[in-house]
Amino acid sequence: MPLGARTPVTTFLLVAITAVFLLETLRGGSNDPRVLLALGADYPPLVQQGQYWRLVTSMFLHIGVLHLLVNGWALYQLGGLFELLLGSGRLLLVYFVSGIVGSIASNLFTRSLSAGASGAIFGVMGALIAFLMKRRGMLTPQAKSLLMQLLLWAGINVFLGSTTPGIDNAAHLGGCAAGLVIGFFLNERPRYEPAPGL
Repeated sequence: MPLGARTPVTTFLLVAITAVFLLETLRGGSNDPRVLLALGADYPPLVQQGQYWRLVTSMFLHIGVLHLLVNGWALYQLGGLFELLLGSGRLLLVYFVSGIVGSIASNLFTRSLSAGASGAIFGVMGALIAFLMKRRGMLTPQAKSLLMQLLLWAGINVFLGSTTPGIDNAAHLGGCAAGLVIGFFLNERPRYEPAPGL
């Protein structure tokens, strides 16, 4: 079965952020603040005026091709892994809750325009880390290696976010925190067991 058929939510999200990026380009460019604001970027003064929908729409906007490619690659890797391990419905839950919490954190700690799926992606990573950490005594060597890679990746990205101008580290940390909390309560994905005689 093709990977896309086994990871429909990840595929849908990748298609969605790509389509929105194309719309940004057609409207005048993804680096134009006016275009970003018109399409729903997160901007604290407007959110505080009641435009709460920006907490969600900003998750599908990206600023520049590199931003889109980095987040797209991370979503492909982490979203696909999460969906295969824990299911499509849970991925949707973690993605949107973490993305919204990340947007709220951005509003609380920054005053600048922001956009991107990274808060939601950090949430997916955080949920995977919490899920694996809770079961660390039962993990296979491959799963332990995966956990170490996720922890290393999280550490590197938090460091880069705190030292590189223009990165919304508040959104990253907020999304990751939400994912960690959700991931702690996730159980293994139910496995299909054929009925006797099948």
